[in-house]
Amino acid sequence: MAAIGLSLQSQRVTTGPNTGPAELGARGHATMMPSMDGEVDHVKNGFNPSALLTDFDAGKISTLPNGQILHEYTFVVKNQMIEVMPGLEFAAWTYNGRIPGPTIRVNEGDRVRVELLNASDHAHSIHFHGVHPGNMDGVFDARSGVVAPSGKYVYEFDAEPFGLHLYHCHTAPLAKHIAKGLYGAFIVDPKGGRPKVDRELIMVMSGFDVDFDGKNDFYQVNGIPFHYDHKKNPIKLKVGELVRVYLVNTLEYDPVNSFHLHANFFQYYPTGTSLTPSEFTDTVALMQGQRGILEFSYRYPGLYMFHAHKTEFAELGWTGVFEVEA
Repeated sequence: MAAIGLSLQSQRVTTGPNTGPAELGARGHATMMPSMDGEVDHVKNGFNPSALLTDFDAGKISTLPNGQILHEYTFVVKNQMIEVMPGLEFAAWTYNGRIPGPTIRVNEGDRVRVELLNASDHAHSIHFHGVHPGNMDGVFDARSGVVAPSGKYVYEFDAEPFGLHLYHCHTAPLAKHIAKGLYGAFIVDPKGGRPKVDRELIMVMSGFDVDFDGKNDFYQVNGIPFHYDHKKNPIKLKVGELVRVYLVNTLEYDPVNSFHLHANFFQYYPTGTSLTPSEFTDTVALMQGQRGILEFSYRYPGLYMFHAHKTEFAELGWTGVFEVEA
């Protein structure tokens, strides 16, 4: 952390157990959960995690001569400075200027066509989780979708199986390419869709290694640590609403991440490839690349935390609050 020490000293991270006079809030109460003073400049960053929660992208839709639905996307990868904490910028790599990249959403059996334009100074690719031909896998060389600077490639395949998947750059060094921001969610809905719910949210878990020592310094959902703090941007729900969360773990440098919901339990569908939940719980652990769908509703109004249950991650940014109204 030495390279950014001066920048970090200007920040104030407040944590419950060690709060002192400097951490007293406006009402004179100690802060009882991890937090961070100030906000990043979302306009300058080009994305806002609050908007990303419900930003499901079906692309440009048309119908092929055989009747198949076609979804077309253009992804531009570029070098980009992102303010990840107030006053602290990170030299990121992004798909379409945001972290995570666009949340692709299609139906099972639809045709997906993604044109990747490389506007950066490194070779990059897109590796989609799912079933597709080897030359669409984005791994080995230009013939399989690794794109040199100023180059382009078109990935095209049928969306299968239904479930919650992800995509990410698969160019070496792989961990670095993912950790710098090249990842996103890929939702394939079953034919006929999933049962209707009142609200759907996407949450992509990741970390930032801001001093490039191969260790994460911050952890977050949808790109910015502490964004869904109860004093900043809590996620508003209503009592009785059925909520579905698409949860994806893209964290590098740490082997396991987790999600814990306060004062409630959820139905859990690992990888979303079944319409029958496998577990009724309040905590799940996910290794790198694992994902799952959570469904729950709140019985009582109030403020309820959600966070990684590895407390180190929570105290470094992976935490948020549902504000449930009557």
